[in-house]
Amino acid sequence: MTPILYVKTGCPWCDDVISYMEANEVPFERVVVSGNPEAMKEMIALSGQSKAPTMDWDGEVLADFGVDELIPFLKAHQAG
Repeated sequence: MTPILYVKTGCPWCDDVISYMEANEVPFERVVVSGNPEAMKEMIALSGQSKAPTMDWDGEVLADFGVDELIPFLKAHQAG
C-alpha cells in the first residue's frame, strides 16, 4: 500500500516531511486537508485529532509528527 500523507497548506512540519519523503524516494499519496472538509473528516476519523502531518500506512497511523518521529516509523516499514 502507498502511504497516505495528510497535510495542511503553509505547515512547516508538513513541508519538511514532504521534502524528506521525496528526497528518500518514499512513495506516498498527498492529501491536502486545508479547505477540504471531507479529507479533514477522514484524517480526524483515522487519528482522532486535527493536526498535520498525519500518515496512514496500511492502517498504522502516525499523527502530528516531524521528521525526527518519521525516520523510525519509516525504518519500521523498511522505507527511507
